[in-house]
Parts: sequence; C-alpha cells; structure tokens
Amino acid sequence: MTASPVRRVVLRADGAARGNPGPAAIGVVLIDATGSVSAAPAAPDAAPLATISEALGRTTNNVAEYTAVLRGLELARDLGAREVDLLLDSQLVVEQLSGRWRVRDPKLAPLWTEVRRLLAGFERWSARHVPRAQNRAADALANAALDRVERGGPASVVSRPPGPASVVQGSPASGPASVVPRPPGPASVPREGDDSG
Repeated sequence: MTASPVRRVVLRADGAARGNPGPAAIGVVLIDATGSVSAAPAAPDAAPLATISEALGRTTNNVAEYTAVLRGLELARDLGAREVDLLLDSQLVVEQLSGRWRVRDPKLAPLWTEVRRLLAGFERWSARHVPRAQNRAADALANAALDRVERGGPASVVSRPPGPASVVQGSPASGPASVVPRPPGPASVPREGDDSG
C-alpha cells in the first residue's frame, strides 16, 4: 500500500534564542492537511507528518523565527506540498510576510526575500498569528535543539515520512539521534518587539 501524496500542510514554526542575541534554535512541525475540511490539522496537538529541531548558533530571536519558516517551507516543498498554511506565534513575521509591516532590519531582509520566493512556489499559502500556547510543539523542538547541543548532541534532527528521525548535521562523536523528545509545558522564549532583535 502506498501513502497518498501530501498536497496541503499546516506548518507550525518557532525560533528561540536564549539571550537576544544568544544561542538560538528552530522548531518546525508539519501536519498533513490534505483532504481535510475540518480544523483538526490546525489543532495545537495534531499529529506531525515531519519535524525539524535545529540549533543555529548565536543569533537573534527574529532571525531564528524567519529561519524556522524558511526550513519548514523547504521541507514542505520537498514533501510535495502545493499548499501551506503557516501558523506562527511571531506576529512580526506574519505581518511582514503579509506586507502590512515593512522589513527594516538588514538581518531580516534576505530571509524575508527567500521566504517570499519559496512561498511563490506554492499554489496557495496563508500566514496566521497564533498565541504561543498554541505553538508549544514547535517551541519544544527549538528548545530541545538548544538542550541537545549543550549536551554535545547533533545540531539538527529532522524526522520525515516514512522513516524515523535522521541526523542532518551533528558531530561525529554524537552518533545518530532517534526521536526528539518533547519537553512538557511552554519554554521561555524572548518576545518580539520591533524587528531590531
């Protein structure tokens, strides 16, 4: 039996920085919404199709937020999605992608350009701001990446169908990773202000 193709995904993405700037990471959750007419794929606890948990090194929270969207869109494209619904807790990213707010920070401008280029490759896309409490899975993946790297583990773990998680980047000494644990509860992540951070 072959899996049906993924046509539409819900993409939850989050960037985290411990300090601003500081050690930063991203978390991405892709949910298959193909053929769904219900709100179930948009539910905060919907089962993931694929995930990304990746440490970025030292950067700002807003750079991490954009990088999370960028990596999520690349993975959605690689999985064959033609439609994507972004559910983000970064109001800054949502408003800038929609064109309601200008991108003034020179660090964000090239990321915005690349995200918009990727979005143009989809037949349909939307971006909606959601409360942080509804983005816990992506937040947990970002914080898991920071914790994992602090313990000497791989910088990036990507899980995608049909197999288990795979190490994309990591130190040779860290060995392969399996599934990224999801710590309980929301983690503390600096909030966006203007786009200077």
